[in-house]
Amino acid sequence: MTDDPVTAQRLRRALPLFAALASFLLVVAVMAALYFGREILVPVTLAILLSFVLVPAVRALRRIGLPRIPAVMLVVTVAFGALVGVGVLIANEGAQLASDLPRYQITMREKISSLRGATESQGTLSRFIDMVQDLGAELQPDKTAGEAKNGEKPLTVEIRQPKAGLIETLGTFAAPVLHPLATTGLILIFTIFILLQREDLRNRMIRLAGSGDLRRTTAAIDDAVSRLSRFFLAQLALNVAFGVVIGAGLWLIGVPSPTLFGVLAAILRFVPYIGGAISALLPLVLAAAVDPGWSMVIATAALFLVVEPICGHVIEPLLYGHSTGLSPVAVILAATIWTYLWGPIGLVLATPLTVCLVVLGRHVERLWYLDVLLGDQPALEPAAIFYQRMLAGDPAEAIDQGREFLRERALVTYYDEVALAGLLLAQDDLSRGSLDRTRQDEVGSAIRTVVDRLGAVPVARRTRRGSSRSGSSETAAAVAAAGPDRQAAGILLRPEDLAPRWRTETPVLCVSSRGPFDEAATLMLSQILGRHGLASEVISMSALREGERPRGRSFALICFSYLEPVSLSQIRFTVRQARAAVPGVRILVGFWRERDPATLERLRRATSADILVTSLNDALAASIEEARGPVAPASAGRAAGSSAFAPEPAAASLA
Repeated sequence: MTDDPVTAQRLRRALPLFAALASFLLVVAVMAALYFGREILVPVTLAILLSFVLVPAVRALRRIGLPRIPAVMLVVTVAFGALVGVGVLIANEGAQLASDLPRYQITMREKISSLRGATESQGTLSRFIDMVQDLGAELQPDKTAGEAKNGEKPLTVEIRQPKAGLIETLGTFAAPVLHPLATTGLILIFTIFILLQREDLRNRMIRLAGSGDLRRTTAAIDDAVSRLSRFFLAQLALNVAFGVVIGAGLWLIGVPSPTLFGVLAAILRFVPYIGGAISALLPLVLAAAVDPGWSMVIATAALFLVVEPICGHVIEPLLYGHSTGLSPVAVILAATIWTYLWGPIGLVLATPLTVCLVVLGRHVERLWYLDVLLGDQPALEPAAIFYQRMLAGDPAEAIDQGREFLRERALVTYYDEVALAGLLLAQDDLSRGSLDRTRQDEVGSAIRTVVDRLGAVPVARRTRRGSSRSGSSETAAAVAAAGPDRQAAGILLRPEDLAPRWRTETPVLCVSSRGPFDEAATLMLSQILGRHGLASEVISMSALREGERPRGRSFALICFSYLEPVSLSQIRFTVRQARAAVPGVRILVGFWRERDPATLERLRRATSADILVTSLNDALAASIEEARGPVAPASAGRAAGSSAFAPEPAAASLA
């Protein structure tokens, strides 16, 4: 490091650029290594993935007393025997299909001719085909013109290769055979040694991941291995079943070589999203070539259109969840990159390899960014997404998020877990001075839009029994959705359920502390109370100080809302003013930031509040309990009626 402060400052400013450049070079180096080392890396990768599939079988044999080496050799022999059998089957069926193809040429020509004849009345397809043929003829060099120009016939030159020797001939014929055999041999050797040395490889992974906390690292790696094994086994079983169903269906339809197409369908379904569509192309073409009509083509298309959605949208979620844990963009990107690096085998391995990367990102702290980039979990918490949309002035996404939330949970819970948490993030930025006055107003306006729109969303209703002074009665409806919400979220009070003092037009007054964010929290509280049968009026402390008066004539409960509480002495002074303005009123103070239950009672005593809450769910429950409370004494009732909150002296006293 240099002692020059100017140079040091420049270096600090350039450090992020150097870090980004280093990361870019690292990515380029890794991709280059994957590309140029694919001859070795592809067999190793296939062996690792195959070991995930074979580990449960090896464990099962070990449990019945078979030693490790015989168990591994038996499992590997059976697995590779099955793979060789599938390869031989594909080769035989492919050869048989190739020998039968010339018989189908006449049918294809007749269908093409019939299609062209069917469109001659309109001429669209016919003119298009003729145009392509004419353009092709124009692009071809004119040999006759060249002959006429030179006045002589062109000289024909024939190039003949020298006769190859014995070694070159053997190399020409042996190379296509030796390369697959060598790759298969490498996969076989690596698979055997990975299964035999599984514990040693696990220990080395623990050392690389970090041996400071052996318990946590071991649990993470074991969980990752078990998850990957279950995923690959489930995917293998599902794809094999898909191939069996497709092969049986094609056999019933009458498409030639149904076994070949069934095997190809099982293999191609490892390719995400497009694998099923690719596996349907060849059977459709062959069905069109075999059948003079179109019934076989329609039946083949219907087979794939029925079986693929059932496998993808019904069986897959039951086997290994609703998705592979990857975002759709990550799947497409991974398929593109791995295909470029490793060719067709990379396309097949794209999803399994990316799943491995995501699992590593979730369990290895140093690789957390892999889960963020490739996983399907939201990159931001719901509260952060809510606040970010408010900053962008686009509340539509937050409204959609809220509606999705309301399908399973109550609105009050959404406000608590998402909206209030987003408001606290906004309040933090406001406290740091990151939000100017214009941006504060924009964010506050966007939040009010969300509250207004979500307040009008109908939610699931169910009846519930509520108690009142006149006895138990069936409530008209309960404003709540299914889900683990508080009991109060499912109660809708009717006038007869309320204590006498609460049977006014607006029994609750909600007072916001300061700023647009406190106002938004107060609007949420007022809306929640109104949806559950407790009408309320909203006013701000600043409006009271400026002389504005509440419209209500009598209040049973006054709620003060604080996102960023001022001093406790000031809150206590405000509470005392409210009690002096409305004798007998109950005071509820909401500290929406405080979450420590141990301090609630101390804060309640310090503020002289009757009720102190930290969430809208708690505020709703407390308000409902107060509204159902015992009937106030006659003197208290008279005092509430004679000292209404509307007169200016009382309002001025509170302000």
